[in-house]
Amino acid sequence: MHHLGNFSLMAVVVLTAYGALASFLGGRRRSAALVTSARRALIAAAGFSALSVASLLALFLADDFRFEYVASYSTSALPVAYKISALWAGNDGSLLLWTFLMLGFAATAVAVRRRDELIPQVTTTLSLAVLFFAWLNLTVCNPFGQLAEITAAGPIPFVPADGNGLNPLLQHPIMAIHPPVLYIGYVGFVVPFAFCIAALWTRRLDAAWTRNTRRWTLVAWFFLGSGILLGGRWAYVELGWGGYWGWDPVENAALMPWLTGTAFLHSVMIQERKGMLKVWNAALVIATYLLAVFGTFLTRSGIVSSVHAFASSDFAWRFMAFIVVAAAVSAALLISRLKDLRSENELDSVVSRESGFLFNNLLLLAACFAVLWGTLFPVLSEAVQGEQITVGAPFFNRVNVPLGLALLLMTGVGPLLAWRRSSLDSLRRNFVLPGAVGIATFLACLAFGMRHPYALVCFGLSGFVVTTIATEFHRGVRARRAHRGGSYTGALADLFRRNSRRYGGYVVHLGIVVLFIGFAGNAFNRDVIADLNPGENTRIGPWSITLQDIPAGETPVYEWLGAQLLLSKHEEPVGIYQPRRQFDRATGQATSEVRRHATFREDIYLVFSGMTEDGRATIHVYRNPLVRWVWIGGFIMFLGTLLTLLPDRRRRTASRGRLPALAAPAT
Repeated sequence: MHHLGNFSLMAVVVLTAYGALASFLGGRRRSAALVTSARRALIAAAGFSALSVASLLALFLADDFRFEYVASYSTSALPVAYKISALWAGNDGSLLLWTFLMLGFAATAVAVRRRDELIPQVTTTLSLAVLFFAWLNLTVCNPFGQLAEITAAGPIPFVPADGNGLNPLLQHPIMAIHPPVLYIGYVGFVVPFAFCIAALWTRRLDAAWTRNTRRWTLVAWFFLGSGILLGGRWAYVELGWGGYWGWDPVENAALMPWLTGTAFLHSVMIQERKGMLKVWNAALVIATYLLAVFGTFLTRSGIVSSVHAFASSDFAWRFMAFIVVAAAVSAALLISRLKDLRSENELDSVVSRESGFLFNNLLLLAACFAVLWGTLFPVLSEAVQGEQITVGAPFFNRVNVPLGLALLLMTGVGPLLAWRRSSLDSLRRNFVLPGAVGIATFLACLAFGMRHPYALVCFGLSGFVVTTIATEFHRGVRARRAHRGGSYTGALADLFRRNSRRYGGYVVHLGIVVLFIGFAGNAFNRDVIADLNPGENTRIGPWSITLQDIPAGETPVYEWLGAQLLLSKHEEPVGIYQPRRQFDRATGQATSEVRRHATFREDIYLVFSGMTEDGRATIHVYRNPLVRWVWIGGFIMFLGTLLTLLPDRRRRTASRGRLPALAAPAT
């Protein structure tokens, strides 16, 4: 199988190199045959990439420890599900998956948009992007390398009795899906980037390229956001530190392209409707893709310390070279096309929906820059001063919490503003009810004893935004019923069928509100650490935690030591929980298996940290309010994203009877 895997990697390199050259020449010569062959080469490369992934997977399932990558991340006793997920546990395999997923997007794009007039330049850009990663996979980090023992007579094959095993932290169901979902989000931005470069290349800079890429951007944004939330969930249930987001450099690397992608999805509506922000949108698409590649550079470079990062890699500088070259070419194209990117209209008023979108974009970019600066500052300080200055969570919270609250405000303000210009009368009419509900929510929280300023503002703004969204839905339903009659629920469903983009977007905004409510709970987190003998207890608020026993055991894979805890509230038993420490036999690593009592109001998070020298169990208890609302908010948010991907009946009706353009490829 390894011969097939290596051959497939070589085929991917050859086919993408041919695709880049053939599509470039086809565009220049207006040769449809060359462009078609380039597209087919890219599609064939996707097939060979799938073969390379299947080959490596077969080696894992066969426990073929002749191969260094398999021996490094698997054992014969590893469950099949984790043998599959071990494929992306290290640099080589994860890059193989990255290339495969990128080719999946690229091949689908050139197949679906084969009649698009930009397809020659799109194919060239996609082929070059894939070629870089495929070449790295073949020459620098090939996962099909065999183990060998160096002797006086030369290297001889070496086959260990068993592998080193998979990091026990990665042996979790979420880790079987989190990396692929996150990678789909990362690589998916290559398609909007390719269309943007093609539009700049050919000077076809109307709104067509943004319409063609909006759904691709939305799909990538959806998967990247889902991957971020899955990673947060894994960190919460597996790492045993009581939180789900720690501003880790690799967490930040995923957040940055998500923020710029969010900005593009908002500002692209202004270009489609008003012909404005053309330079802005092109720059956002380029920045989003480059930040996605920068994210994998951070993961593999070893320049930052992270629990999520791979070991330091000597090929990381090649990523940086790719980013620099891609940024330079993109910037040159963008600057040379500034005259062609002039806005067709001007901003009529500061108090308008256009200005609301623009201010929303500025806030998103400010948050992205703050995250980028905080992530890279330790590296920059070490390069300049020779001493690495750590930037921790307090910096990120101090900067991004106010920015986040401002973004939450704009989520509610935007729909209340009119296009072009909002009159004083419309402002008064639209803002009275949401503003009153927001103020009432703020005062109610204050009356119930809440004193944290950010939490008070967050809950007040949440009331304001929810009322705005509900008002928009009610107005739409009322208008549909006045026009067509029927029930309220029927009119609501018709709203989604006729304008899924708008009303699906409102559902996304509702999910954002619920997320922020969950985030606000962090203001009230509490924890306590206690060393207990059996029969002793500790308290946190109305909760009592009593140590009943210190059980131990073993399995073929690991040994474990635990703490049997009775959880009570107001002296009424709630349940018995057994957090424990596990010691993996293959890797020698120790991990914490936490236990949680989760409700809509709060989580009681129980960690067994180990034993003291005098034989007492160390128990760490966290009381985390509103955590469940983070996961609910994420679900609502991405349900809304799926709704926005549905085709609008209004647009289908408008386009009925039109034939696809059959224009010849142009340069």
